Amino acid sequence: MPTTTHDSNGPDRYNDDVLAGDWRARGRRTIPKVEAERDLVVELAGDGYVGAVVGLDKQHVVLEDRFGRKRLFPLGPGFLVDGEAVELVRPAPKAPAGRTRTASGSFAVEAAPARVALPSRIFVEGRHDAELVEKVWGADLRIEGVVVEYLEGVDVLAAQLDEFRPAPGRRAGILVDHLVPGSKEQRIADAVARGPHGAHVLVVGHPFIDIWQAVKPARLGRDAWPVIPRGTEWKHGVCEAFGWPHAEQADIARAWQHILGRVRGYGDLEPALLGRVEELIDFVTAPRRS
Repeated sequence: MPTTTHDSNGPDRYNDDVLAGDWRARGRRTIPKVEAERDLVVELAGDGYVGAVVGLDKQHVVLEDRFGRKRLFPLGPGFLVDGEAVELVRPAPKAPAGRTRTASGSFAVEAAPARVALPSRIFVEGRHDAELVEKVWGADLRIEGVVVEYLEGVDVLAAQLDEFRPAPGRRAGILVDHLVPGSKEQRIADAVARGPHGAHVLVVGHPFIDIWQAVKPARLGRDAWPVIPRGTEWKHGVCEAFGWPHAEQADIARAWQHILGRVRGYGDLEPALLGRVEELIDFVTAPRRS
């Protein structure tokens, strides 16, 4: 039988080795790897469970759904991001990128020694206010030596100031919810300004009904905070509107922890709160800086 030859200028249909390379993977879809960064929202392909990444260990990821319930899943395939199949993997270690910033946006002070607390104080209305201020401004406040205390309501502000006894070098900065013209809060703030402690006290406030509203609703996957009718306790109304449990106080506490867990830094808060807190920090630390 004659030997078949091929023209060097013509095609050779048999030139490629069909077994070369990973022939078994040909035509198989490659699932992209996605780092399980905190707050990444993923869906479990098997049962439709949707949650945000809130924790990791060597082999597992912790997801939290919109009701604040957490579940543990093994890292790897079986997840969807924006409807596309992905494989969740541990985030790669990040190299230091120069000076880091705190959650408030200021430059972090590395290895700073503990500072004795200032005589001055910042007072906020409740525990949730204090927790939010700590999460975003805590590093700055510790550097400055500023302590944040909560009042359990603006109605006790006058009595709290009588006990605190503001004076030169012992200032009190007050953050008030729903400080709008004509409100009860505005009347209390005006009375404090006219009172015996007014020279050493600064009362500022934000327009929100509750500190919850200072968190941008987009962080919760919402377009806006719901409007709650008069006569309905606001936090219960919010939880009901969002479809969250709200029968007991423990449900309200879990709802707040869910909201607080979505706050990563100052960019997640409304400017109407940011400016007021910075104003208070400047006011109570002025003696130290002078």
